[in-house]
Amino acid sequence: MSASKQRLVGFDPGLRKTGWGIIDVEGSRLSHVANGVVKTDSELSLAERLVQLYDGLSQVIIDWQPVSAAVEETFVNKNPNSTLKLGQARGISLLVPALAGLPVSEYSPNHIKKTVVGAGHAGKEQVKAMLGILLPGVKINGEDAGDALAVAICHAHSGGAHGRLSDAINKGNWSSGQRGAQIIMKGKK
Repeated sequence: MSASKQRLVGFDPGLRKTGWGIIDVEGSRLSHVANGVVKTDSELSLAERLVQLYDGLSQVIIDWQPVSAAVEETFVNKNPNSTLKLGQARGISLLVPALAGLPVSEYSPNHIKKTVVGAGHAGKEQVKAMLGILLPGVKINGEDAGDALAVAICHAHSGGAHGRLSDAINKGNWSSGQRGAQIIMKGKK
């Protein structure tokens, strides 16, 4: 990959299926690299399913080596239990790239649609059609993977390929390897 080309990953989080999409950005040119879905086994416990998501998304990061990541923000569902599970899957989608040292951005569904299609309330078919135009010859491996590619495209158009976030992170303690919460233990030794 040339120095001016940057690889981005987009995630469309879900507990059953989390879509992922990888694009390369060189100037204003976008090119499709890969896309897919990490599926979890509904017969397993919630904790085991979160581990499956973690492992699958970690493998995507290892295999494709993106320099930046973006995750679709999710809104509240009518079912509070489903909302909670989706939030936990979303947490894994944020955690995995952050642990890999990647800057991570979040975008609302309306922002993604407006960036990709030009209308914030565009339908799924409009988004899919635009993916075919923006990434000629792309074979989309499922609806969730297509949504993840749209997240990656939104990220590219929103400055994700220009290193702004990684510059901000490197100014903090992240670059010295000091990351995470400070652990305070109270009690007697």
